[in-house]
Amino acid sequence: MHAMFMRTLAIALVLLSGLTACTRGGDALDDILSSGELRVATRNSPTTYFTGREGPTGFEYSLAELLAEELGVELKVKTAFSLNELFELLRRGDVDLAAAGLTLTDERAMQFPYTIPYLQLEPQVVYVAGNHRPRNIDDLLGRQVVVLADSSHAEFLRGLQQTSYPQLEWQEIDTADTMVLLEMLDTGEAELAIIDSNEFDAQQSLYSRVKTGFKLGVEQDMVWYLQPGADNASLQAYVEDFFARLRADGTLERLQELQFGHTTGFSRISSHTFNLNMRNTLPRYKELIKQVAEEYQLDWQLLAAIAYQESHWDPLATSPTGVRGMMMLTQPTAKELGIKNRLDPLQSLRGGARYLKNLRRRLPKGIREPDRTWFALAAYNIGLGHLEDARVLTQRQGGDPNRWEHVRERLPLLQKSAHYKNTRYGYARGVEAATYVRNIRHYQNILNWQDIADNKPLPPIRIDDYLPAMLQGTKLSAL
Repeated sequence: MHAMFMRTLAIALVLLSGLTACTRGGDALDDILSSGELRVATRNSPTTYFTGREGPTGFEYSLAELLAEELGVELKVKTAFSLNELFELLRRGDVDLAAAGLTLTDERAMQFPYTIPYLQLEPQVVYVAGNHRPRNIDDLLGRQVVVLADSSHAEFLRGLQQTSYPQLEWQEIDTADTMVLLEMLDTGEAELAIIDSNEFDAQQSLYSRVKTGFKLGVEQDMVWYLQPGADNASLQAYVEDFFARLRADGTLERLQELQFGHTTGFSRISSHTFNLNMRNTLPRYKELIKQVAEEYQLDWQLLAAIAYQESHWDPLATSPTGVRGMMMLTQPTAKELGIKNRLDPLQSLRGGARYLKNLRRRLPKGIREPDRTWFALAAYNIGLGHLEDARVLTQRQGGDPNRWEHVRERLPLLQKSAHYKNTRYGYARGVEAATYVRNIRHYQNILNWQDIADNKPLPPIRIDDYLPAMLQGTKLSAL
């Protein structure tokens, strides 16, 4: 008991040392510039911040990284495991701002300075298909409703309860991750959840049985919050000008496309089928895919996504046109790549990986990542010649031939005689190529997000879990 108490006391003292307020004093923007650090609080989720193959990424992280680069300082990210913890980081002065997909609410506005909106989203009530669909507020009554604790949704429900629906009840889950709510629906621990539209769109593919019941209230503004009580005038003005410039030059739209452009256009059945295959079929080939991806310096999730799009991870797949194997290689392509048996999954994966790398290498140098990979995927589907035709059409129409989002819009023109008759290679199934790339991006992100769910960091240890009963609830300062 004495050893356990001393260990607990040591943990408490370490944590206590990190609780000291870090407010820098003076003008907030000047403090950031003089310290060389921009400290940002965020959440670990697919729509905000997570660690991918090439390091930290996510929409909010990308925005904060751009701001730090512009200021010429280093970005320091602190993740919170609950919304209360996130705002507590602001209150204590541990961070300069909170960039975490947060909506503007009256309650928050009374406590924290905030920026102009940079995006809008809609809160949605979601449920599991097959259960009674909620269509309005009345359908929340008597149901097991879950929301994130300290969220704008909890605040909205409290307002409803106080004004019109005194019998309304819900459960607040102390986490910052909406994936927890979706998991509760999926396992039957809850009947309904309230989630913002961007969060649901990004994660629905992992929970294909979950559907939108109805939109709750009006569209809400997303903002960044700043430290209360600090001299934020200059920092607030700078960030607002930063947002305005990103919107004006198209950067904000490009970031949205990069992070969320793959989430639209999928049926529930397609997502459900992918999830079944991810659980039942992928494990048989996952290590093989990882091996080949490492050999060719590719993201294994990308290679797995291509293999699923091509064959649903079926090494014996054969099409009416004669392409075969997990990566559905043609006979001439297989011969060129030195593949002797297209039905051998290892040979097929190596052939597909090598072919993709060759296509990516042969693209014009002006095309940068991640667009370069998406162009290579389109070429994997329709060939470099037709892809170049689409780039020419893009340039003729005033678009940027080195940007995937511009070329993607012109790919369908390769199916229209008014356009393809003036191209070098003629007709091509451009819509199919655009869909092909979208699908692979979507599947790759599901695999990435599944890794996030499987390897999500655990919340910090609660000291009360280790303290003797007589000391539980004691303030750390008293220790």
